[in-house]
Amino acid sequence: MKPFEAKDYKVFDLFNNQWALVTAGTMDHYNTCTLGWGSLGSIWGRPGGARPIVTVYVNPLRYTWEFLKESDTFTVEFFPEQYRDALGYLGSRSGRDEDKVAAAGLTPKELAGGVTFEEAHLTFVCKKLYQGPFEPEGMAPGLMEEEYSHRPPHWMFVGEIIETEDLR
Repeated sequence: MKPFEAKDYKVFDLFNNQWALVTAGTMDHYNTCTLGWGSLGSIWGRPGGARPIVTVYVNPLRYTWEFLKESDTFTVEFFPEQYRDALGYLGSRSGRDEDKVAAAGLTPKELAGGVTFEEAHLTFVCKKLYQGPFEPEGMAPGLMEEEYSHRPPHWMFVGEIIETEDLR
């Protein structure tokens, strides 16, 4: 584990092709879900430059949303291809109903006060800077009806990357 260091993380490949998990809570009480939507970037200046961030989008129907909303930190994990089925399992089950992490065969571990997994090859530990829902008045015409006619809008969680574990 080390402080964040800017690298070529190929964000479009990470979120589009490798899938990811977002995890919030403590080792005693946490939840995780798969992510298809996310971004890396920077925001809000400070001495030495803007903060490096991860932004993730989670629907309030997901159990993990409750943990994200209440936590000051969260982790975003990426996995080798061999774990795609495990991540698919985690995305199709709720932690409200079962220990889906154990069922998926992943091994949780603590990292900088957050929770990640032994099998992850890249983890960002993030301090939450912002959270909030997509607001209908801010969306392009027709997009609210197209995306959210049968579910609540996703929430955006922006976290400053404070530590990384890169095992690639």
